[in-house]
Amino acid sequence: MSLFYRQFFSEMPDPSVIASNILQLNQRITQLASRYGRNADTIQLLAVSKTKPVADIISAYNSGLRAFGENYLQEALVKIQALEGYEIEWHFIGSIQSNKTRDIASHFHWVHSIDRLKIAQRLSQQRPSNLPPLNLCLQINASHEATKSGITMDEVTDLAVAVAGLPNIRLRGLMAIPARAESIHDQRKIFSQLHELLNTLNQQNLSLDTLSMGMSNDMEAAIAEGATIIRIGTAIFGSRTHNKT
Repeated sequence: MSLFYRQFFSEMPDPSVIASNILQLNQRITQLASRYGRNADTIQLLAVSKTKPVADIISAYNSGLRAFGENYLQEALVKIQALEGYEIEWHFIGSIQSNKTRDIASHFHWVHSIDRLKIAQRLSQQRPSNLPPLNLCLQINASHEATKSGITMDEVTDLAVAVAGLPNIRLRGLMAIPARAESIHDQRKIFSQLHELLNTLNQQNLSLDTLSMGMSNDMEAAIAEGATIIRIGTAIFGSRTHNKT
């Protein structure tokens, strides 16, 4: 087995650590939902498992998680094959190159990182007919950062309408990774804009229901402003090694 493949089959750390982390996160989500008048059942915990071994995913799965997010396609395909017998909902949350759309269309249930019509069209065309529609979110570059993918809020409506009309996919909502802000007030401000944008899009009869926003350091602000999927990695699995594939 090559070094690339072997790194995803390392020995399992103490599974009680991951189980404890997940228990605390679920308790925290319940508390925050109550604080901000939300139903905790409407908030999905997406475990960001990029660079983490299969054993970690199994530990999280055994602790009740079913949705896992991956950024790097080659790494993700190894894990998907290894965990074929598990009832896992796979989310692709990384940037997408045109030559990767066929594998993404064939192996994932959700894609959070659509920022070009061309990519959505390729996913639509390449989604196997025996699979249900592929769920898509448009990625918003909410803080206008040059180093991040995504479209501006001003560009969203035209892309959303075009993507929603494609076959074999279902446009579900918006995803964003805002610039880091230290105060919850500043965090909430940008998440609030995303929520308002979703409401504006729904005035176009798009029936969107998903806000994929919030990570380990800003989940409270995201939940306060209507997040339906929060993407958590470090608070579940610990710090990551960086291995881009």
